Amino acid sequence: MKFGSEKYAVQESIVNYVCEAQAEYSVYSEFTGWHYISRDDLSRLRHNNTQIILENIFLPKIKKLNPFLSDDEAEEVLKQLERVRPDIEGNLTVWQFLKGLKSLYIQSEKRQRNIRLIDTENINNNDFHVTEEFEFTNGIRAIKQDIVFFINGIPVIFIESKAPHVLQGMDIALEQVRRYHRECPELLAIEQAFVLTHLIKFLYGSTWNVNSKNLYNWKEESQGDFESLVKAFFDRERIVRLITDYILFTRKDDLLQKVILRPHQMRAVEKVIDRAKDKEKRRGLIWHTQGSGKTYTMIVVAKKIIEDPVFENPTVIMLVDRNELESQLFGNIQAVGIEHVEIAQSKEHLQRILKEQKRGLIVSMIHKFEGMPKSIDTRNNIFVLIDEAHRTTSGKLGNYLMGALPNATYIGFTGTPIDKTSYGNNTFLIFGKDDPPRGYLDKYSIAESIEDGATVPLHYSLAGNELRIDKELLEKEFLELKEAEGLSDVEELNRVLELAVNLKNAIKSKNRIEKVAEYIARHYTEYVEPLGYKAFVVAVDREACALYKQELDKHLPPDYSRVIYSPYYNDPEFMIKHYLSEEEEKRLRKDFLDAEKMPKILIVTNKLLTGFDAPVLYCMYLDKPMRDHVLLQTISRVNRPYEDKEGRKKPAGLVVDFIGIFDKLEKALAFDSSDIEGIITDLEVLKKRFLELIEKAHTFYLDPLRRQTSESKKVEFILEYFYDEDKRREFYEFFKELTDIYNILSPDAFLRPYLDDLDTLTRIYRIVREAYDPSIDIKREFTKKVEELVKRYVHQGEIKDALEVYEINENTLKILEEKNISDKEKVFNLSKSIDAYIKKEGLNSPYLLSIIDRVENIMTQFKNRQVTTKEALEKLKQLLDEINRARQEQIKTNMKSDEFTIYWLLRHEGVKDAEKIAKDIQQIMERYPYWKSSSVQEREIKKNILALLVKYDENKAIDILNKIIRYLKRSS
Repeated sequence: MKFGSEKYAVQESIVNYVCEAQAEYSVYSEFTGWHYISRDDLSRLRHNNTQIILENIFLPKIKKLNPFLSDDEAEEVLKQLERVRPDIEGNLTVWQFLKGLKSLYIQSEKRQRNIRLIDTENINNNDFHVTEEFEFTNGIRAIKQDIVFFINGIPVIFIESKAPHVLQGMDIALEQVRRYHRECPELLAIEQAFVLTHLIKFLYGSTWNVNSKNLYNWKEESQGDFESLVKAFFDRERIVRLITDYILFTRKDDLLQKVILRPHQMRAVEKVIDRAKDKEKRRGLIWHTQGSGKTYTMIVVAKKIIEDPVFENPTVIMLVDRNELESQLFGNIQAVGIEHVEIAQSKEHLQRILKEQKRGLIVSMIHKFEGMPKSIDTRNNIFVLIDEAHRTTSGKLGNYLMGALPNATYIGFTGTPIDKTSYGNNTFLIFGKDDPPRGYLDKYSIAESIEDGATVPLHYSLAGNELRIDKELLEKEFLELKEAEGLSDVEELNRVLELAVNLKNAIKSKNRIEKVAEYIARHYTEYVEPLGYKAFVVAVDREACALYKQELDKHLPPDYSRVIYSPYYNDPEFMIKHYLSEEEEKRLRKDFLDAEKMPKILIVTNKLLTGFDAPVLYCMYLDKPMRDHVLLQTISRVNRPYEDKEGRKKPAGLVVDFIGIFDKLEKALAFDSSDIEGIITDLEVLKKRFLELIEKAHTFYLDPLRRQTSESKKVEFILEYFYDEDKRREFYEFFKELTDIYNILSPDAFLRPYLDDLDTLTRIYRIVREAYDPSIDIKREFTKKVEELVKRYVHQGEIKDALEVYEINENTLKILEEKNISDKEKVFNLSKSIDAYIKKEGLNSPYLLSIIDRVENIMTQFKNRQVTTKEALEKLKQLLDEINRARQEQIKTNMKSDEFTIYWLLRHEGVKDAEKIAKDIQQIMERYPYWKSSSVQEREIKKNILALLVKYDENKAIDILNKIIRYLKRSS
């Protein structure tokens, strides 16, 4: 057994763990383990590798769960599953089947009946199986998933594993999952979730949502070892709940999307359900920081309460703000299986349905409770879920709500912690009294969300003194006001600012707005636009929005920026021209989400400061005094993770403060320090960290490199130094942190003394990546700013920018020998050159694909120190010679590419009469022209070719056949 290998250290360990029967790892029920299906048994359960569902398990089980089904009807359910569309729409159909939401016409009963594929009430009524290396082909492409989990014969989850020593193993694994979706969508239309792991990390996500920001870190409260994590995650009841309860499909702007809940959301759901069952405690507060998915948590809570018979046909009231109500999310809430949904259209409508004791889900806004009669419904199986509870239930509206439903259970959800002014009243008393001392039923802090990657870190920069507001004026008219403490709503903030006449006049002075607009335009084009991100300008009021648009248009193209605000009576013409219809605003919001569409900057004051998630939003130009909840909610608009089409991830969010709020951070955010730990840091902190990293770079990388006497010696030093895998891993992490900071700070003049160092480090990084880890796409690591840095130094760098690529021909070896470089550099240059040549020519010359496999094998042995540098170089030279000989021989024999590939493989395997056999095999293939896309024709040619090969070499016949099929298919 090879220590640390993917198969033994990871794959087999997982299978052993999930098949063990140890109750102490169970979360919900006694852990009785999954049943293992060996590869031999699997081949007996499937007719061929095109079959997805294990019908010999599926059909008996479905008939047991649905005794009314005839044999033909059970077969029909199987056919419907196998015929779903190979896309996310088909995946939704399968999920609906798994949840028991799909029906079939039952001939014997002359009616439609819902079909159960999983027994969610008695877990032991289901069959749970796991297998390894599950091969599937759709007749065109073939994939092999490392581990697949089946419930009642249906594959529901798969694992893509990597050896723990593989650098960036999770990135490689995710790319394979993406490839599975592209090449074999038929299988992925059935499977609902996946796991990526290499012992160090255990990540999970949903199929058809494979952006890295939607991968979640599985972690138990116990923070146990890998065995504990695996056993807890694959607890059979948890997996059933994961599939049936914790996956959601929603439509936004006609686009179907799939969501799977994060660990903290699942945890909160379970806690809320437990609280709902508590006869004594009727309150609870869930603090999950902004951007962590509160809305989806609320939807799942509502569904589980409605479906649970213990609540005796309850009523769930979900109170949301207008943004959520209009977001289309609730228009499609039935997609999660909630059948009875009523959206309150008016105060009168809400009163009527409450008097009628409407059951199921009611969605409303809090203001519709104004004037609601006392004790309109006194049942105790009413459950009220309140979004943004810190502001929704304050004042009279909260009194109306709780007076109308005196015996209801109230669960508040908030994206901000309880501020210090509220510990004796309001939010704390209403929701937190049953959970002393802090008042939270469940908490997911800002620091946790950043650590998990649910949000990105936030940094701020104070604009120059000449642009900021006078400190004394800000203190006097805003920060010192009692009315400004604990602000929880933008409208409350606006009422306070209306009284700050001198402050608003100073903010909106013509001269200042001109200067700030010029600064914003320059900052955006130099700092933000090169990263491919977008920005908000948050102005003090609607008039200021229009004034900023007027000034920004002097410095930027007019389509770069747009204004979004509500129309008011008697607005002047220069404000009226920015009015938008509902459709125009909807389209503008949608376009803003797309990095490639205009506008790049939105100018706002009230709208979009809550409830609008735009991951591409990176920078906020803050020119409105704010504090406490309103400030937290506003700046969290820029904390959403984002990944562009090249796979580059947003490193952080940035707030440029023109008011001076962050100069008085302790006043601006009056929360306990533990609750807002890590919320936002000064860019000056990043500069200090940058200098620490540069110092480290000199010690370990730059100074030793510069002691080398020539460029060839420098490259040789790099290749030798990073031969050690641990050093590469450390360097990659170092380089990522350094370039993330560079991207945030650039083009700050602070960086100028270090550009030479950065250029050299970037060249080192490229050479190391190309040499030792070429499978990682380097484009993901280099933003436009980094690429520009390298271009700037392209002719004056102290080392080359990348490894060389030689043209592959009869003169390559001669050129290689004349190079004044080390043998180690020759090994990497030659392997890279062969790889580039085969990628270019492999489709036309499939025999080359067999050579690339051997190149990869040589390089793996070389990197693992199983062969010396001289041995690796010699083997690569032999392959180069083989390529040249093969090319000449193909011209000489005048064979077609597929026929020559067969001949060349037979020759390489030492088969006699290779040319004759190749012609015979080619004739067989010509009789079945669609064999590459038809599984029926493929079976026929395999049978015929095998019969032919057995005559010549019985022992190697199957192996040779598989190679022929594999390489010819790969070329297509």
